[in-house]
Amino acid sequence: MAQSLAKILVHVVFSTKDRRRFLHDRELREELYRYMGGILRRRDCQPVAIGGGSDHVHLLFALGRTCEPAGIVKEVKRSSSVWLKAKKPELWDFAWQNGYGIFSIGFSQLEAVRKYIAEQDAHHRTVPFQDEFRRLLNRYQIEFDERYVWD
Repeated sequence: MAQSLAKILVHVVFSTKDRRRFLHDRELREELYRYMGGILRRRDCQPVAIGGGSDHVHLLFALGRTCEPAGIVKEVKRSSSVWLKAKKPELWDFAWQNGYGIFSIGFSQLEAVRKYIAEQDAHHRTVPFQDEFRRLLNRYQIEFDERYVWD
């Protein structure tokens, strides 16, 4: 085969530093999601769904064939943080948490994960972000130490 082809779907989750509710303005959040989608596209990653709540973000995208996952997440977090601070000077102290979770998903899970991301506002009326993140880590059988997951 002369051509190298790939389609790897990933679900990335990270929160604001200390889970501060910086993103309470729905209009700003929607604009942020579009901006993050642009970052992904520029890195040859196809965004599928982006959403979240006032203190966290979910990204669902197809990882570009030559992209390194940690580098993509770092770029999305760095660029979006700079953008938010420029967009809203009152967010001068905005920061994302240092860590993140990244999970591979199969095509059979695509619609369920897309729906899950779209329904984040309703979901978080009953489930706090930290519980949600713990559930994801457990579902994917990722061992973690609570002392180092949150910042």
